Parts: sequence; C-alpha cells; structure tokens
Amino acid sequence: MLYSKLLQLAEAGKAIRIGASGAGWMGSGFVAQVEHMPGMEVSVLADPKTDLARRAFLAAGVPPEQIVESELPGRAEDAVRAGKRVVTGDYTLAAQLASVDIVTDVSPSPASAAETAYAGIRHGKDVVLVNIEADVTVGRILKRLAQEAGVLYSVSSGDEPGCLMELWEYVRLLGFEPIAIGKGKNNPLDPAATPATVAEAARRADKDAYQTASYVDGTKTMFEMTCAANATGCVPMRRGMVGPEATLQNVTELFMLEEDGGMVPQPGVVDFVQGPAMAGGVFVVCRVQDPRIAADLKYLKVGNGRYSTFFRPYHLWFIEAPISFAEAYFHRKVTLAPLDRPVAENMTVAKRDLAAGEQLDDFGGYTFHGVIERAEIAGSLNALPVGLAPGARLTRAVARGQIITWDDVSLDETSTVVKLRRRQDRQDRQGAEG
Repeated sequence: MLYSKLLQLAEAGKAIRIGASGAGWMGSGFVAQVEHMPGMEVSVLADPKTDLARRAFLAAGVPPEQIVESELPGRAEDAVRAGKRVVTGDYTLAAQLASVDIVTDVSPSPASAAETAYAGIRHGKDVVLVNIEADVTVGRILKRLAQEAGVLYSVSSGDEPGCLMELWEYVRLLGFEPIAIGKGKNNPLDPAATPATVAEAARRADKDAYQTASYVDGTKTMFEMTCAANATGCVPMRRGMVGPEATLQNVTELFMLEEDGGMVPQPGVVDFVQGPAMAGGVFVVCRVQDPRIAADLKYLKVGNGRYSTFFRPYHLWFIEAPISFAEAYFHRKVTLAPLDRPVAENMTVAKRDLAAGEQLDDFGGYTFHGVIERAEIAGSLNALPVGLAPGARLTRAVARGQIITWDDVSLDETSTVVKLRRRQDRQDRQGAEG
C-alpha cells in the first residue's frame, strides 16, 4: 500500500517533501536513499558546512543547476516550489517553508536535532527523527509539544530501537509476554575505546574515528537501549546492562526468567548480546503460556517449548528510515515515541581523569562515555545525561570511572537542547508529584 501511494504521488507530479538537517555520513546516505524512492524527496538539507550538503545532493544525482543555497525563507520557498533543492546552514529554515511536509535530523547530535525538531513543531510540521540520541535526551518534551501543536512526533525505524519497537508490537499483538528485548552488538564492548585506539578499524570501514569509538565504548548501545526502554517500559537489569555472549541457539535460555533457569529477574528488561551470531540484529524473548502455541513455535524453531525468541537479523540505518516518513505522512503512524514517564537514562561517565576547566569532547571521544541506568537511580545520583555532555565544561575535577553530574559542569544555557531538557525535567517532576 505505501509503495502504491508513493507511486500515485509521483504520477501526480507531487512528493513528500522533507527538510533534513545533517549532511554527514548518515545524512548524505539518507539523501541518497530517498532519491531512489518515488513520491518522496529531501527538498532542504541543512548543515553548518553547506558544501557537505551540496556534495550530498550531487552524489545522489541531483544536477548542480538544481541546487540553491539560501538562508532566506522566501527564496528557499520559491526554489522548492520550482522543484529545486535547497542547502542551508540554518537548521530552522525548512520548518519555515509551507511546501515542506516533514522535518528531520539525520545525525547523532542531540543539539542539531533539538533545534530542528523544535522549529518544526513551532511551525506546525510533523517531525520524524533519524536520531535516537535526541529522543533519549529531549524526546518526552518534543512529544508533548508536538501533541499540543497537533503534529506528529516520531523516531524512525532503521536504527535498532525503531526496528525493536516494530518487533515488540508484533509479539504483543500475538498475545505473547515479552520478557527481554535487546540487540546484537556489532563489536566487543571496550568502555576505554578512543578515536586513537579504533583508528585503524575506522579507516578500514571508511568511518569517522569518533563515530566508530562511540560504537565500541558502548555509548551508542546505551543510547539505543535507553531509547527502547523509554518507549516500552522495559528496564536495564543492572547499570550498563549485562551484555552476555550469545548465539541463536542459547539466547532464549539466557533470557528466560530466573525461576526457569535464566538470568532475568522479572519480565520486561532491556539488554544486549555480544558475538557475531546476532550482531546487527534485534530480538524479543517471550514467554508463551499456551502449551499448544508453545509447541508449535518450538516446531517452527523459534522456541524451546516454554519461551520463544523472535529475531530480526538486521537493521538498515537510514536506508529503511524513509518508510517511517511515508507511514507518518499517509497513516499518521508513529514508529517510536517515549512513554510519558522516564524509565532509563544514559549517564555520563569519565573515560579518564578530568581536570576542572576541561571541555568534554564528543560521543566516542577521549573524555567520557555513556552508561545506561534506571531513571530513578540516575536522578538520585544527579547524573548528567550523556546527550548534554558534548561541549560541557567541567567546573571541578572528576576521576576516571566517576559519574559526571549536573553540578560538575557548566552548560550553554542558551542552547535549544539544554532549554528543552530543563523543561522536560520540570515536566517529569510535575508528573511524579501529580
């Protein structure tokens, strides 16, 4: 149905027009993928480095004469209506254009996504983020503001949380009881990883070294499972999760309840597994009470007669993300959004001894990494959400392995992401008191 509807749009000379921010590896890949889809286009691409945005369009096959650079809403609107593409350094520009249908951020930056999404909501645009880091940091307030404005807020599929949410809905629709949800990590966990230690691996994969280190040091995995936790209500079993070695042959036994010989203390936990067998995939382990259905699932090789594991062996990043945009546009479908109350937090932890006055760098860098914890515990520790860590300046020394708190840093209180997080925290406190 979605494909047919997109074809109909294309045949009518129309398209779902997307305003995106982020022209790096993810953003440029998203532009390339959307160009292959009928009835959909990235009309505006924002990045402080406008040459990157221009190159992303050129690499996707957009003729150079069809690319216009502008910071002016009127000129940009005229260009989009004429079928041209706009590059800009202004994250808020796309939201100001009547011809743009959906705004998004396709990057790992909570700061750029917060600015883009907030502008979109204020201008009556639907928001579909390809950015789980922003959702973990300010997703609840963005969802609330979108509801108040009568627009849609969603995180896309493609990254593990969105794919996991689809699997979560599938098993619950079938009436099975989810016990554990998780992902297969693509590389062994090393919280001490830095761009220097992963430089060769990043070079071989043609990836940014900071990005690669954020995968290896666990920050990305912690973001992913925090996002999934806050959308489903599942909780980490312990700080940082367990992360056992697992295969498709033993994952079910590992994530059974303790009373049945597994390691899960109560239904509804998030975790991850290591090892090549499940790398890149997502899974939900369920308890199946009906003996007939349990037996049939065992025959179908997705169960052991008491529990079943439903496994999707891949996630396709920005490649499958556009499907969420089509579902939002045609069906008003939300792929993933956080619950009204926080369940988990991704805390900031010092990667080395840090001195007062030092500025924290970026995800996967040399100064910090992220660790998941239950929200109420992270709150009691006054832990700084790792989504606010990049660019924060330390006001006092912090030892290696210590949780960096709100009191340990000075933040840019004028930034949209910090303002939204402060507002979200007030909303959370009011909800708890109410």
